[in-house]
Amino acid sequence: MTNQIEIGRGKRGRRAFSLDDVSVVPARRTRDPGDVNLSWRIDAYTFDMPVIGAPMDSVMSPDTAIALGRLGGLGVLNLEGLWTRHEDPAPLLEEIAALEAAPGSPEVTRRLQEIYDAPIQAELITARLAQIREAGVVVAGSLTPQNTQQFYKTVLAAGVDLFVIRGTTVSAEHVSSTHEPLDLKQFIYELDVPVIVGGAAGYTPALHLMRTGAAGVLVGFGGGASTTTRRALGIRVPMATAISDIAEARRDYMDESGGRYVQVIADGGLGTSGQIVKALAMGADAVMLGTALARAAEAPGAGWHWGLEAAHPDLPRGHRTHVGTVAPLQELLWGPGHQTDGTSNLMGALKRAMATTGYTELKDFQKVEVIVAPTHVM
Repeated sequence: MTNQIEIGRGKRGRRAFSLDDVSVVPARRTRDPGDVNLSWRIDAYTFDMPVIGAPMDSVMSPDTAIALGRLGGLGVLNLEGLWTRHEDPAPLLEEIAALEAAPGSPEVTRRLQEIYDAPIQAELITARLAQIREAGVVVAGSLTPQNTQQFYKTVLAAGVDLFVIRGTTVSAEHVSSTHEPLDLKQFIYELDVPVIVGGAAGYTPALHLMRTGAAGVLVGFGGGASTTTRRALGIRVPMATAISDIAEARRDYMDESGGRYVQVIADGGLGTSGQIVKALAMGADAVMLGTALARAAEAPGAGWHWGLEAAHPDLPRGHRTHVGTVAPLQELLWGPGHQTDGTSNLMGALKRAMATTGYTELKDFQKVEVIVAPTHVM
């Protein structure tokens, strides 16, 4: 079965759907929200909720990673961000939040580039990860593929529990005529810690990432409130289709590998509880949240949100975006909520959605019925 359509005489394309294009359908049986279990497991680590804090400086500091861990989630620290480039990034975070120019202005971008031009310091990677470890929560840090070879030994020596290799897009086979690329399969094989890798946006690249031995694959490309990748590069894969495709790759890889299960983690464009619900319904095992957690009172961005791509030295592809402050992290995730727009009590909303559709376990909820219902159709 195919849903390819003719774009013009010389090009065909497959129809794809965003999370806004789909809706979850209630079933004949409902459940009590109190009976819903949101626990999620990756490798040897079990969490009370399927939430990962995105490794972005506006979202995760060592303190917020610890706070998220104590609330039952997983915080991932950006090991190429301000916390590993500056001994005390607090004044710089305050400056970024106080910049008066428009979010997408050259002045803001230029200042971000200047701030992020400071070199990454290995001793700060060690210190920041040690701070998280001392708090007794699961320790996770993220590097881009470009810097993984240089710093991964420092990360492992610091005692990281989960290692994240995250980029705009990550492939198992990167070809270069100028330098030796990172061999993901060999790299992951030689590590003693589980690796989460991505992003991937299609069946075939995700299947190849699963074959490297990764414990989890991040799904997403071109989404998120702070990115302008779609406009800058013309590349985007709508999330509902991307998650569904990669969930199918997970199933086929299980058959191929004799039962090895790789976690599918939706990453990008998940700013409200309804989008989180639909991402899990499409087949994700967990979600990586940026904008949603950037709205927490404890978030380092103080109501502003940006990613590493916004400070790229040659081709910046992101904005410093104002997302506001909604509630303390506890209230934002577990309630009680006081907003009616899906920006607080995210896990309470997920529990209610699962209960309304008759499910008490996340794996079972992936079987829920969905319909195509574009937002302009009432």
